[in-house]
Amino acid sequence: MRIHHLNCGCMCPLGGKLYDGFSKGAHAHLICHCLLVETDQHGLVLVDTGFGLEDMAEPSHRLPWFFRAMNNIQYRKELTAAYQLAALGFTPGDVRHIVLTHLDFDHAGGLSDFPNAQVHLMQTEIDTASDRRGWLARERYRPGQWGAISGWHGYQPRGEAWFGFESVRELKGLPPEILLIPLRGHTQGHAGVAIDTPGGWLLHGGDAWFFREEMAPTYHCTPGLRFYQTMMQEDKDARLNNQRRLRALATDANAGVTLFCSHDAKEFERLKAGETRLA
Repeated sequence: MRIHHLNCGCMCPLGGKLYDGFSKGAHAHLICHCLLVETDQHGLVLVDTGFGLEDMAEPSHRLPWFFRAMNNIQYRKELTAAYQLAALGFTPGDVRHIVLTHLDFDHAGGLSDFPNAQVHLMQTEIDTASDRRGWLARERYRPGQWGAISGWHGYQPRGEAWFGFESVRELKGLPPEILLIPLRGHTQGHAGVAIDTPGGWLLHGGDAWFFREEMAPTYHCTPGLRFYQTMMQEDKDARLNNQRRLRALATDANAGVTLFCSHDAKEFERLKAGETRLA
């Protein structure tokens, strides 16, 4: 098994370090952290897709106006998963499975670039995205990105617990090392994706948190990302409770779990620099 860390999107909202904690100019730098997993018997697996090629080519048709303006999305096709896979020598048909943390426009836009892949996520997320009730749901869920895709697999939270969290094990057609971890709050069907590696567990936490220091013993989040999380949350109490539990896991030196979220550029740089082949 080999795991690649991919940045599949760039957003530069006004606010600089008040958003990302490090930018010196007026604009922040947020990314879309995805994973490409090379497996021996199950083909390529993507964890989230970020933005897709069509999002970059036709943003006014695919992406919500409000968030295009607020997030200052950068339309760079070289950041799409499809473009980066081609640079690694793969084709879209090599991607057999996509595991999603949730269906927000900046996490699922690349689904249309891999039309033959099987898509795995929580059933609650499928149901909520299909209903699209209310302004926020209509903006965040964009059926034009994924409405024509087949091969969906929705899951209920059942099975052996994972470090005290509910889990979904034995995802259809996927190796047992890949799990869905329900983390409701940001959306009703939001989940993390855990991968068991010889070096310990990786947990892609999606949007369960947005800033690296939210997982530190002394919690800290920038004002911009604190506001954004609050604006986007579907269940405040569940989100904050899951953050507390994840923080306890992140600070447990004996757990052997590396946690990261979707949009923190510094987390991505650290993990990308340590990318290795895993036996």
